[in-house]
Amino acid sequence: MSNASDQEHPLHEAVIEEGPGRKPRGRKRARRLARKAASMPVVPAIGEPQESRAVEGPLQPPTAAGGLVGVLQRRWLLQLLVRREMAKRYSGSFLGLLWSYIQPAIRFGVYYVVVLGLIRKSQSVPEFALHLFCGIVFTHYFAETVSGGTRSIWANRSLVDRTSLPREAFPIASMLTAALHTFPQLVLLMLVCVLVGWQTDLVGIVSGVLGLAIVVIFSTAVALFFSAVNVYYRDFQNIVGTLTQFMHFMVPMMYPVTRVMAVSHSHPLIYQLYMANPIAEAVVLLQRFFWFGSIQANGERNPSTAFPPGMLERGAITLVACLILLWFAQQAFTRLEVKFAEHL
Repeated sequence: MSNASDQEHPLHEAVIEEGPGRKPRGRKRARRLARKAASMPVVPAIGEPQESRAVEGPLQPPTAAGGLVGVLQRRWLLQLLVRREMAKRYSGSFLGLLWSYIQPAIRFGVYYVVVLGLIRKSQSVPEFALHLFCGIVFTHYFAETVSGGTRSIWANRSLVDRTSLPREAFPIASMLTAALHTFPQLVLLMLVCVLVGWQTDLVGIVSGVLGLAIVVIFSTAVALFFSAVNVYYRDFQNIVGTLTQFMHFMVPMMYPVTRVMAVSHSHPLIYQLYMANPIAEAVVLLQRFFWFGSIQANGERNPSTAFPPGMLERGAITLVACLILLWFAQQAFTRLEVKFAEHL
């Protein structure tokens, strides 16, 4: 019995054999087991120097980082968020995305009939309905981007708390969703311009590219910053919604830009403040591409078709300023998102 158990467990064998008449054999086995260091873990005695474990590399935050660059590198994530926003907006709708084409068509038809039929006599602007609709398309994009982006973090707070992803993805997804809703209006605007007889030149093309870049970058910067601020002060989204309603009066769409230019000599400060609005500058540049190309084909010329001097130079400066503003908005967002979990 003792031999069988001794073969099963050598340590037990060495202990059992420690007895009267078996000391030499037990000591030999104990020394043999001590030499087998791998068979038994050795625990350091108290007071001896302990081994320390060093973590290589800096500590990483539990949430995904990367800013706007990290968001653009996760295009699949933007696709999922945009699809989620579209599904939420058109949930239970029979026509779905077709409403994005039907609503601007009805809106432009109303503008065309009302403006041309009732207000044309009091307006000296050629193709005034097209002039008005060009401004409405891009101010609508700005308002929808800023409004949706401001609410994006708070509206998706369950995802922000439970998932590891760049928080900038939510306002960027709101901007892309607004672009999808504005695209049908842009298509309708271009179609009407082509039917009227639209043609353009190099200045018009450069103006269109500058205007589109300004409105997209500026809208993204404002939405990114406001989305972070709204986490701390949630009534901020109501303030933003009220301010965006006045944007229609702060850009030259219900009136030509020549009326603003007329006050540049008597009130130069007011003129400079007005043109410092990036959306106003973008609308002027886009009207040079869409609206002016249409009236240029018809040969209509009057003083109301003039544009501000140095329009392209001012547009380039505005674009650089919007890029700098986007960088500052990213830095502010990074600082504010540290305490998102405490306020959500």
